[in-house]
Amino acid sequence: MLTRTITGFLFVISIVAAIYYGPYSSALLFLIIILLGVDEFYNLVKKSNHIQPINYWGGITALILMGTLITAAQNNINFKWILIPVSMLFFTFIIELFRKKEHPFLNIAYTLLGILYVVIPFAMLYHLGYYNNPIFSSQFSYQLIIGFFILLWANDTGAYLAGKFLGKHKLFERISPKKTWEGSIGGAILSIALSILIAQYYTNINITEWVIVSIIIVVFGGIGDLVESMLKRSLGIKDSGKLLPGHGGILDRFDGLLIAAPFVYCYLQLIQ
Repeated sequence: MLTRTITGFLFVISIVAAIYYGPYSSALLFLIIILLGVDEFYNLVKKSNHIQPINYWGGITALILMGTLITAAQNNINFKWILIPVSMLFFTFIIELFRKKEHPFLNIAYTLLGILYVVIPFAMLYHLGYYNNPIFSSQFSYQLIIGFFILLWANDTGAYLAGKFLGKHKLFERISPKKTWEGSIGGAILSIALSILIAQYYTNINITEWVIVSIIIVVFGGIGDLVESMLKRSLGIKDSGKLLPGHGGILDRFDGLLIAAPFVYCYLQLIQ
């Protein structure tokens, strides 16, 4: 528990500090996370004897795709440069053609899935730093990104505590036997309550929008947790990695974000 607490504290401080200090420290943080996350994903799926993703190519493509999307969000390059990493995605088929592996299309699929699963959510989350109600602009603000993390962590914490002390009714036993409806409700209550508090200080969006964002995070963050549990269960493992002592791997810590961030991003784009 002590190891878990210390790791969790340092983890939270590092994320909040990097985002608070601006777009470049945030960009560096997200680039490190996606590189570690994509590599972890590939190492996970390799535990199946049939899957051999192209690690090096997936990692390079993920970095260039993320870097391009970050630079475009900063308005430092034209969005047309996204065509370079897009062409690299399709180059995956050509590389696999010469690898002479037993299941080439499984390898291609998981190579591309690792990039899609990890890079796109973090790119969308980074772009939220440029949302100033009611439009996206060239001015970076830490408010929405830090607010997103606070609500995500509140949901996780509330779900853990409510599930531990009140949990009786299983939520999705086939995938995650320990998760309960009581835990999910506890996470929702804490997250929504904090969204109302956050709205008093973070004014990039109004209180109604903060509450809606918190509901999206509760619903899809929980689904993201289940999706990662489904991946691990299919591979017969407990944690996605051992990078964070007491917490598992990168994917374990960001599983809710990977599904929730795209839906929050789409919501804020659609209400412009």
